[in-house]
Amino acid sequence: MAKKRKSRIPKSVKLVVRVFIILFVLMIAFVGFRYYRRYAIQSEQIRQAQLQRQQEQAKLLKQRKAFIKKIGPIAREVDKSYDLLPSITIAQACLESNYGQSDLSQKYNNLFGVKGTNPNTSAVMTTKEYVKDKWVTVKARFQIYDSYEASIRAHARLFQNGTTWNHDQYKHVLASKDYKTQAKALVTDGYATDPDYADKLINLIEQFDLEKYDK
Repeated sequence: MAKKRKSRIPKSVKLVVRVFIILFVLMIAFVGFRYYRRYAIQSEQIRQAQLQRQQEQAKLLKQRKAFIKKIGPIAREVDKSYDLLPSITIAQACLESNYGQSDLSQKYNNLFGVKGTNPNTSAVMTTKEYVKDKWVTVKARFQIYDSYEASIRAHARLFQNGTTWNHDQYKHVLASKDYKTQAKALVTDGYATDPDYADKLINLIEQFDLEKYDK
C-alpha cells in the first residue's frame, strides 16, 4: 500500500503568513503606543492643570492673608472703643469687599458697601442685593473714604449710633460678647439682607483664626 505524501505548505504561503503576523504585531504595537502616548499626554495635562490650580489657590490664599494682616490691627484698634469684635469687622470686610479686591474697595476704600447720598463724597456703582428672597442687580450711590481706617471707623460708628430712624437698631450686636452671637445679631438687627450672612462670617473667622484679634 502506497504511503500518503505529507502535504507541504508552499514557501510563498509561509512568507505571506509571516509577513501578516509581523504586520499584525506591528499594528498592535503601534496602536498600543498611540494609546500610551495619548494617555501620557492626558495625564500630563491633568497634572499641569492641577498644579496650576494649586498655584492659583496658593496665590489667592496669600493675597487674602495679606489683606487680613493689613486691616487686622486697624480693626483691633478701632473696635475696642465701640463694643465690637475685631474678628467680626475683619470677616465683614473680607466678605463684603472680596478681600479688598472689589472695585468699591480698591477705588474708594469702601470695605462694607456703605451707601452715600452726597454726590461730592459718593459714587454710583452697580451692586447685588438680596430682595424678596432673590438676588437682584441694582445701581446705588456708595460712600467714598480716604483710607481703610476711615471706612472701618465709619462702620463702627454705624453700630454705635444706630440709624437715623432707630438709635438702638444694633443693640443686640453691641450686647454680644462672642463672634458667633454677634454674627447672628447682625442678621437679627437688620444689618444684612443675605440669610446666610452669619454663617459666612463664622466660617471666615474660623478658617483664618480671626478670633485672635479679639484677645
